[in-house]
Amino acid sequence: MKLISIYQEQKLVNPNLSAKNVKEVFFGVRGEADNFLSDLLKYHKEKTKTTLAPGTLKNYGATEKYLKKFIKHKYKSDDIKLEDITSKFVFEFEYFLRTYEPLDHHNPLSNNGVMKHMERFKKLVNLALKIEWIEKNPFRNFTPKFDKVEREFLTEAELNKIKEKDFGKRLQQVRDIFIFSCYTGLSFIDVANLSEENIIIGMDGEKWISTHRQKTFSKVFLPLLPQAEAILEKYKDNPQAQHRGVLLPAASNQKTNAYLKEIADICEIKKKLTFHIARHTFATTVTLTNGVPIETVSKMLGHTKLATTQIYAKVVENKIGTDMAALKQKLSSAEQIRKAD
Repeated sequence: MKLISIYQEQKLVNPNLSAKNVKEVFFGVRGEADNFLSDLLKYHKEKTKTTLAPGTLKNYGATEKYLKKFIKHKYKSDDIKLEDITSKFVFEFEYFLRTYEPLDHHNPLSNNGVMKHMERFKKLVNLALKIEWIEKNPFRNFTPKFDKVEREFLTEAELNKIKEKDFGKRLQQVRDIFIFSCYTGLSFIDVANLSEENIIIGMDGEKWISTHRQKTFSKVFLPLLPQAEAILEKYKDNPQAQHRGVLLPAASNQKTNAYLKEIADICEIKKKLTFHIARHTFATTVTLTNGVPIETVSKMLGHTKLATTQIYAKVVENKIGTDMAALKQKLSSAEQIRKAD
């Protein structure tokens, strides 16, 4: 009867109560009103499993693994009370992320990689504050500091080099899907899932793409440029795409990026070519550089904040500065030649 009583009382406090939790209370391992980090992680998973994109959920899973490794390393335990997560805990976790052996034999975390984990941990803590599982905010003295990263993109010359190069079937298919993203700004997962129902006729009588970004669920509505439409036409009868009920036969993101490295080598492009560069190229070389207003580009990219798009505007400003410097040098040389004559 006592077990039933404990279960009923704890269920009111913790909706994700497990048999292990009841056992711990029964044997006095934890107080009846205690909430542990494991409780918060379970609660967060339950609340976000249908609202967060798979990639985001995977990232939270990686942060959870690091938290568990840290607790095991620091406290020789599998769990910790939420009330024991202090400002000291936060700073020590950050240090752990910077110095401990990476998960799954990956490279050591960069500063921005560490900050991403700290941001996700902070969101978990904010959730605990919101549902009143903790009273003090352990992040009150911690401010994430990201290093500024230049957004890599293809110049018009590099884009044309990839478009015009002859490849075998394997690389040609990857190249075409990459180029499709360069002229639509869609991320890999959104390109891979694009289906016939996402192609509509707009008020102008032309074809448009109408979809939602899987990462943020924000609406994406943009005209289908001729370069992108030609690629859809090329693969309209592709058996692989038809079998999946999609418009393009995309391989996995990992394979695609491996093939893009080959494409970059063949085209003698020194940049680290990944699929995400296509999205950056759409924002810079295809749209902003050609005078499309930043507000329009922001809408087409599905950004929820204009500030996110302004990063690309800064890239374009840098390009203008470089181009004008080259022009200044050219004009100066021409003037010197004229005077010499």
